[in-house]
Amino acid sequence: MRNASSRRERAEPGSFDSVPLSLSQFSDLLAAIYQGPLEPVPWKTALDLLRVHLRANYVTLMLRPPSADREGFMVNAAGDAPITREAEYNKYYYALDPFIDLPPDRVFVADELAGNGKWRESEFYKQFLKPLDILHALGADILTDDGIHCRFRATRPHRERPFSTSDTTLCSAILPHLKRAVILHSQLTLIDSERRLYAGTIDRMLVGTVILDETGAVVKSNAVAREMLDEADGLLLANGNLRAVHPGENRELQRLIKQAMSGPSDGASPGVAEAISISRKAGRGKLGVVVRSVPHAEWSEGNRRPAVALLIRDPERRNEASRETVRRLFGLTPAEASLALALADGLTLDEAAERLKIRKNTARAHLRAIFAKIGVTRQTTLVRLLLSSVIWLG
Repeated sequence: MRNASSRRERAEPGSFDSVPLSLSQFSDLLAAIYQGPLEPVPWKTALDLLRVHLRANYVTLMLRPPSADREGFMVNAAGDAPITREAEYNKYYYALDPFIDLPPDRVFVADELAGNGKWRESEFYKQFLKPLDILHALGADILTDDGIHCRFRATRPHRERPFSTSDTTLCSAILPHLKRAVILHSQLTLIDSERRLYAGTIDRMLVGTVILDETGAVVKSNAVAREMLDEADGLLLANGNLRAVHPGENRELQRLIKQAMSGPSDGASPGVAEAISISRKAGRGKLGVVVRSVPHAEWSEGNRRPAVALLIRDPERRNEASRETVRRLFGLTPAEASLALALADGLTLDEAAERLKIRKNTARAHLRAIFAKIGVTRQTTLVRLLLSSVIWLG
C-alpha cells in the first residue's frame, strides 16, 4: 500500500526552503499555532490560516482519533461551508479510513500511500469523502514521547489540483511546531484538570479561597469566598482589596498578608501559614482565616501572579457531603445516611429527628442500625469517624 518508489521527494520537517509563504505570513502562522492551546476552540485560527494557504476545503486536527472504545475529538476549519458528518466519522467511518497510522512526524499525500487510483476505489472515498466534495487529501500523524497521538489532515475538492511539493513542504515546516504546541496543550490540560479537581474538593468542604497578587489585590476567589465577602460581615472587599471590618483585626490581617508576600519564593515550599480569627456580628461565630504565601517557580515572571492565598472557614456553614457517598462507604440505607449526616452537622438525635421529620423512636432505630454497620457504640465516636472520613471529599 505504501510504495516508496511512488512517493515524491519531501522536504525535511521544519525546513523553510521552498515554503510558499512570505516570512511575515509564516511568522503569523507559527504565532497562531503556539496561541492555539489557549484558544476557546484549540488551533481554530491556525487551521483557518492553513486552509487558506493550502486552498483546502477542510483542514482538521484530530486531537483524539476515534476508536472502538472512545469517541474522537477533532477541530475543523471549513470556511463558510457547513461542517457535516463529523459524528458519522466518529461512530463509523473512521474504521473505513485507509489514511491512518502514518509513519509519525512526516507529511504524506493519500494518493501516494494508496497507490495510483486506489484512493478513489476505496469505500471510504465513495461513501464518506465524495459526498463532501473531497478528492485530494494530505496529512501527518503526530506522536509524542508520552503517547499523545494526533492526526493533521487537509483536503481539496474535485475541481482543485492535487497537493503539490510546495504544499507538503509548508506542512513539513510547521509540523514540528504543531507537535510542540500539542505537547504544551496536553500539559496545560493536565494542570487545568488537577486545578479543577482540587478546587472542587475545596468547594465541597466549604472553604473559601482568596488569591492575592504581589500588590495585595484580589485576583481570584471561589464561590464560597464570594458569598462570605458579599455579606460584608467580618470580611469585605474594598477597591479590590481584602479588608477586615474591625480596625484592629484589619491591621493584623494586613500584617500577615505583607509577611506572606515576603515569604519563600524559591518554589520549594509554600512557607509557614499564619492564622487569624475575624469577628462578626453578635451571635455569629468568628471566621477562621489562614494566610500563606504562594510559591513561585524559579523562572516565574509577569504581573498579577498569585502571591498570597487566604483560606477562610465559616464554622456556621454545614459541610456538604453526599448522602450517596455515605451510603456506599458504610453500607447504610438512604434514611440511615441522612441521619448520620445530620449528627455529623452537630445536631443531637432529637434535633436530627426533627430536621428529618421522623419519629424519635425511628431515629433511635436508625442509630442502632448505623452503630451495627459501622462498628461503633457511641454517638461521639460515630461523629468523629464521619468527620475524619472521605465523605466530605466526594
